[in-house]
Amino acid sequence: MTKHLLVATRNQGKVAEISEILASLDVTWLSLDDVGVNYEVEESGKTFEENAILKVEFCARKTGLLTLADDSGLEVDALDGRPGVHTARFGGPGLTQKQRYQRLLESLSSVPWEQRTARFRCVVALARDQELLGTASGVCEGMIALKPAGMGGFGYDPIFYLPERNKTMAQLQPNEKHRISHRGRALAALASLLRAELSNQ
Repeated sequence: MTKHLLVATRNQGKVAEISEILASLDVTWLSLDDVGVNYEVEESGKTFEENAILKVEFCARKTGLLTLADDSGLEVDALDGRPGVHTARFGGPGLTQKQRYQRLLESLSSVPWEQRTARFRCVVALARDQELLGTASGVCEGMIALKPAGMGGFGYDPIFYLPERNKTMAQLQPNEKHRISHRGRALAALASLLRAELSNQ
């Protein structure tokens, strides 16, 4: 019997990345668009974990499917940890991903290099029906680049610089990115629970 795993997002870049990170799982990957859930869950939590749980519990109840959700974002020290949980909406409504990271670069235009420290943070959550099964988190430390570089990834990857690799996240090969990224680390921490739940389907 085919096993299905719902990723509680409409972001196809995120679905593709999660399916690549968890490529060893023999599942059919589904997005919210695939299952006809068009209601936007209000991400009213004050932390990534709270938002991940809000999304996963709602979508699991709505669909009855084993559901994975993540909430992730960028914490910039020079901006007192912002944009944080508001990363996807940084700069206001209606902007493209490129426009958002350009706004972020503009907000840091006067910040010297040594003060441009930042991190990507991710929390993933797993639920089925009415039950939250577990959560896991991952962090990737880096810097905000002076200008974008690279064509890979999505979101803020072109401006997230990794000093130990002398590259932005967008310049990494996918398998290298998945080993070190915040999302890759969070999913690796959740993988054993996910496999156990899939075996129960």
